[in-house]
Amino acid sequence: MKRITPGADQQALPKEDYETLAEFRYLLRQFGAFSEVSARKTGLTAQQHQALLAIKGFPGGGDVTIGALAERLNLKHHSVVGLVNRLMRRGLIQRRHDEEDRRKVWIELTAKAEELLLDLSLVHRAELRRLAPLLQRLLRKLDTVGR
Repeated sequence: MKRITPGADQQALPKEDYETLAEFRYLLRQFGAFSEVSARKTGLTAQQHQALLAIKGFPGGGDVTIGALAERLNLKHHSVVGLVNRLMRRGLIQRRHDEEDRRKVWIELTAKAEELLLDLSLVHRAELRRLAPLLQRLLRKLDTVGR
Protein backbone atom coordinates (compact mmCIF):
# COMPACT_ATOMS: atom_id res chain seq x y z
CA MET A 1 0.00 0.00 0.00
CA LYS A 2 1.33 3.43 -0.92
CA ARG A 3 1.84 5.96 1.88
CA ILE A 4 -0.15 9.15 1.55
CA THR A 5 2.35 11.26 3.49
CA PRO A 6 6.02 11.56 2.60
CA GLY A 7 8.91 10.80 4.93
CA ALA A 8 9.89 7.68 6.82
CA ASP A 9 11.09 9.64 9.84
CA GLN A 10 7.65 10.67 11.05
CA GLN A 11 6.80 10.12 14.68
CA ALA A 12 4.20 7.62 15.73
CA LEU A 13 0.94 9.13 16.89
CA PRO A 14 -0.21 8.63 20.46
CA LYS A 15 -3.17 6.26 20.98
CA GLU A 16 -5.28 9.24 22.02
CA ASP A 17 -4.91 10.76 18.53
CA TYR A 18 -6.24 7.56 16.95
CA GLU A 19 -9.13 7.50 19.40
CA THR A 20 -9.97 11.13 18.63
CA LEU A 21 -9.80 10.61 14.87
CA ALA A 22 -11.90 7.44 15.15
CA GLU A 23 -14.51 9.27 17.24
CA PHE A 24 -14.63 12.10 14.71
CA ARG A 25 -15.18 9.65 11.84
CA TYR A 26 -17.85 7.90 13.91
CA LEU A 27 -19.75 11.17 14.45
CA LEU A 28 -19.49 11.98 10.73
CA ARG A 29 -20.90 8.54 9.86
CA GLN A 30 -23.70 9.04 12.39
CA PHE A 31 -24.62 12.36 10.83
CA GLY A 32 -24.42 10.84 7.34
CA ALA A 33 -26.77 8.02 8.33
CA PHE A 34 -29.15 10.51 9.97
CA SER A 35 -29.12 12.61 6.81
CA GLU A 36 -29.79 9.64 4.55
CA VAL A 37 -32.75 8.46 6.64
CA SER A 38 -34.17 12.00 6.82
CA ALA A 39 -33.92 12.41 3.05
CA ARG A 40 -35.58 9.03 2.45
CA LYS A 41 -38.52 10.04 4.66
CA THR A 42 -39.23 12.89 2.22
CA GLY A 43 -38.88 10.60 -0.81
CA LEU A 44 -35.42 11.86 -1.77
CA THR A 45 -32.15 10.02 -2.04
CA ALA A 46 -29.23 11.37 -0.05
CA GLN A 47 -27.62 12.53 -3.30
CA GLN A 48 -30.77 14.36 -4.40
CA HIS A 49 -30.95 16.10 -1.03
CA GLN A 50 -27.29 17.05 -1.29
CA ALA A 51 -27.86 18.46 -4.78
CA LEU A 52 -30.81 20.59 -3.66
CA LEU A 53 -28.82 21.87 -0.70
CA ALA A 54 -25.81 22.64 -2.92
CA ILE A 55 -28.02 24.65 -5.28
CA LYS A 56 -29.74 26.58 -2.49
CA GLY A 57 -26.53 27.15 -0.56
CA PHE A 58 -24.30 27.96 -3.51
CA PRO A 59 -21.68 30.52 -2.40
CA GLY A 60 -22.67 34.09 -3.04
CA GLY A 61 -26.24 33.09 -3.84
CA GLY A 62 -25.34 33.12 -7.52
CA ASP A 63 -26.72 31.10 -10.36
CA VAL A 64 -25.65 27.46 -10.53
CA THR A 65 -24.58 25.61 -13.67
CA ILE A 66 -24.29 21.84 -14.02
CA GLY A 67 -20.51 22.22 -14.01
CA ALA A 68 -20.56 24.20 -10.77
CA LEU A 69 -22.95 21.68 -9.21
CA ALA A 70 -20.69 18.82 -10.31
CA GLU A 71 -17.77 20.48 -8.57
CA ARG A 72 -19.75 21.07 -5.35
CA LEU A 73 -20.94 17.43 -5.31
CA ASN A 74 -17.54 16.09 -6.35
CA LEU A 75 -19.14 14.20 -9.24
CA LYS A 76 -18.49 13.93 -12.96
CA HIS A 77 -20.41 16.29 -15.24
CA HIS A 78 -22.36 13.48 -16.93
CA SER A 79 -23.41 12.05 -13.53
CA VAL A 80 -24.83 15.43 -12.53
CA VAL A 81 -26.71 15.70 -15.84
CA GLY A 82 -28.50 12.45 -14.92
CA LEU A 83 -29.15 13.68 -11.39
CA VAL A 84 -30.55 16.97 -12.70
CA ASN A 85 -32.79 15.09 -15.16
CA ARG A 86 -34.20 12.94 -12.33
CA LEU A 87 -34.80 16.01 -10.17
CA MET A 88 -36.53 17.76 -13.08
CA ARG A 89 -38.85 14.78 -13.63
CA ARG A 90 -39.84 15.05 -9.96
CA GLY A 91 -40.59 18.76 -10.38
CA LEU A 92 -37.84 19.82 -7.98
CA ILE A 93 -35.63 21.86 -10.27
CA GLN A 94 -35.89 23.67 -13.56
CA ARG A 95 -33.39 24.64 -16.18
CA ARG A 96 -33.10 28.15 -17.54
CA HIS A 97 -30.98 29.05 -20.56
CA ASP A 98 -28.75 32.08 -20.28
CA GLU A 99 -30.13 34.99 -22.28
CA GLU A 100 -26.77 35.92 -23.78
CA ASP A 101 -25.17 32.49 -24.17
CA ARG A 102 -27.80 29.85 -24.93
CA ARG A 103 -25.23 27.09 -24.33
CA LYS A 104 -25.10 28.05 -20.65
CA VAL A 105 -27.86 26.51 -18.54
CA TRP A 106 -28.79 27.66 -15.04
CA ILE A 107 -30.36 25.30 -12.52
CA GLU A 108 -33.02 26.60 -10.12
CA LEU A 109 -35.08 25.07 -7.34
CA THR A 110 -38.85 24.96 -7.67
CA ALA A 111 -41.23 25.95 -4.87
CA LYS A 112 -41.76 22.24 -4.17
CA ALA A 113 -38.01 21.75 -3.70
CA GLU A 114 -37.76 24.84 -1.50
CA GLU A 115 -40.42 23.40 0.81
CA LEU A 116 -38.77 19.97 1.02
CA LEU A 117 -35.37 21.51 1.57
CA LEU A 118 -36.64 23.77 4.35
CA ASP A 119 -38.09 20.77 6.22
CA LEU A 120 -34.87 18.79 5.80
CA SER A 121 -32.66 21.72 6.72
CA LEU A 122 -34.55 22.34 9.95
CA VAL A 123 -34.07 18.75 11.14
CA HIS A 124 -30.43 18.74 9.99
CA ARG A 125 -29.71 21.97 11.83
CA ALA A 126 -31.24 20.49 14.99
CA GLU A 127 -29.09 17.36 14.63
CA LEU A 128 -25.94 19.43 14.10
CA ARG A 129 -26.77 21.45 17.19
CA ARG A 130 -27.05 18.16 19.10
CA LEU A 131 -23.66 17.00 17.77
CA ALA A 132 -21.94 20.40 18.08
CA PRO A 133 -20.66 19.99 21.66
CA LEU A 134 -19.21 16.56 20.81
CA LEU A 135 -17.54 17.87 17.65
CA GLN A 136 -16.21 20.95 19.43
CA ARG A 137 -14.73 18.76 22.19
CA LEU A 138 -13.02 16.57 19.59
CA LEU A 139 -11.65 19.54 17.68
CA ARG A 140 -10.25 21.06 20.87
CA LYS A 141 -8.69 17.69 21.69
CA LEU A 142 -7.07 17.49 18.25
CA ASP A 143 -5.69 20.97 18.78
CA THR A 144 -3.97 20.01 22.03
CA VAL A 145 -3.09 16.29 21.74
CA GLY A 146 0.27 15.23 20.38
CA ARG A 147 1.98 18.60 20.58
